[in-house]
Amino acid sequence: MSFTADVKDELTRVMPGCSHCDKAALAALARIEGTLFFSGPGRYRLEIATEISSVARLIIKSLHQIYALKTELTVRRSVLHKTPNYLIVVPSQPGMEDALHDLGILGESGLEMGIHEHLVEKPCCEASYLRGAFLGSGFIADPRGDFHFEITVENEALAEGLVALMAERNIKARILRRRNSYIVYLKSGTAISAFLAFVGAHQCALAMENERVRKSVRNDINRKVNAELANQAKSAEAAIDQIVSIRKLAESGKVADLPPGLQEFVRLRLRYPDASLKELGERANPPLSKSAVYHRVRRLEDMARNL
Repeated sequence: MSFTADVKDELTRVMPGCSHCDKAALAALARIEGTLFFSGPGRYRLEIATEISSVARLIIKSLHQIYALKTELTVRRSVLHKTPNYLIVVPSQPGMEDALHDLGILGESGLEMGIHEHLVEKPCCEASYLRGAFLGSGFIADPRGDFHFEITVENEALAEGLVALMAERNIKARILRRRNSYIVYLKSGTAISAFLAFVGAHQCALAMENERVRKSVRNDINRKVNAELANQAKSAEAAIDQIVSIRKLAESGKVADLPPGLQEFVRLRLRYPDASLKELGERANPPLSKSAVYHRVRRLEDMARNL
């Protein structure tokens, strides 16, 4: 079962915050997954398709309880994906046109493009509308991979309305046009977790947050390991250069003429070729700071270059 399916299954079980929340969720589902047919004055037929059985039950339940509309359900099976598809048909009937106006699908001049204000007057209704939008065409990638969230809609006004609802909760979404559709997307793990928590998918939000923290810890460890490896490589390269300088001085017979401090460094470096300057300073007698050891290294390398 995909993470998207887990989220949708949890969202269908969220209890409404007020008596208008179910209407807001149904309105979003009908707008995004529905197709409206017109066959004459006042004669409308609505078809809503979904691949999630729990979403189909939610749609049918809402249509019956809120508007007392008759529905017809057809279960189809995709030949390509071998998965069921649920087609909910709301035939033309008394009260149908009023329900379409109440759902913000029809307006005074025809089809509505944006989100009608009466559907999202309360924060709980805003959450319900976003919940319905995600149930309709939402997708979240498995959080173990790259973070990605999107909702696909058919017109720009609806996409902008969804972005505005998220912005009220400090969730910064963006819009991408893809052929004839508009994609409302999030790329931040923090933003996706905030969306899931707002619309009521608390268990999935927790799983998302756990994965985000795990990734953050793993990235911190990787950065520290990489930095340590880089420091070790740099120290090893410097130690090789120091040994090369010592050999040049030894071949020229100059080591015996070095000051006592430089002779001590030569002895320590040859005895501990893998040690850092700090470790060499700690082994000196008396102990030296890293800067003092580095000063001796500079003098030694300058003498080797002069040869």
